[in-house]
Amino acid sequence: MENHKEKILVVDDEASIRRILETRLSMIGYDVVTAADGEEALETFRKTNPDLVVLDVMMPKLDGYGVCQELRKESDIPIIMLTALGDVADRITGLELGADDYVVKPFSPKELEARIRSVLRRIDKNGASGIPSSGVIQVSNIRIDTNKRQVYKGDERIRLTGMEFSLLELLVSRSGEPFSRSEILQEVWGYTPERHVDTRVVDVHISRLRAKLEDDPSNPELILTARGTGYLFQRIIEPGEVG
Repeated sequence: MENHKEKILVVDDEASIRRILETRLSMIGYDVVTAADGEEALETFRKTNPDLVVLDVMMPKLDGYGVCQELRKESDIPIIMLTALGDVADRITGLELGADDYVVKPFSPKELEARIRSVLRRIDKNGASGIPSSGVIQVSNIRIDTNKRQVYKGDERIRLTGMEFSLLELLVSRSGEPFSRSEILQEVWGYTPERHVDTRVVDVHISRLRAKLEDDPSNPELILTARGTGYLFQRIIEPGEVG
């Protein structure tokens, strides 16, 4: 982290977890700010403008889901949720509200550190192979600018989170070819399939992308399901190419 020290907001009502994460993340070069409840989290976020939020689900005043919803109204900041909930459906709720990833309590601080690095590295990464040198791709009424990491539907800019854009960029880089869920997890989230089998992270992000980009998300024409495999972006016909 050369010139810019990336700032992480850690939100948890357990003082011991805040202390541990503040110490460990500071030691590996991050600037860390903390909050003990949901209301304080929003206040601290607006004051400090962090680069990533680590957000506990079960908190007083305003729970992590409520904080996530509020953050997504005003920001595309990466959010990693901490959850002690055993039910997968509860974890998926956070993803559906806009979280980029989650870690289940009790967690290994090393695992969380790896997730943080992976998310920050991925959203800073530009220029996937298979993207034209201009960095701009036009498909139907969708324009994807990979240099500015922006997407437009007609004249309207569509707000994507960093991980949503990285997922879209990956699919577009090999348009017409399917990616397995495991491959997507590895490329975008940095998981090795043997270590993390919860591919619902991918499914929820695909669903979020379709809701933002497709005219009819229930009958997608851009981001297609490859039966028994995973997902693919419709084949992009280059100018002058015969379809």
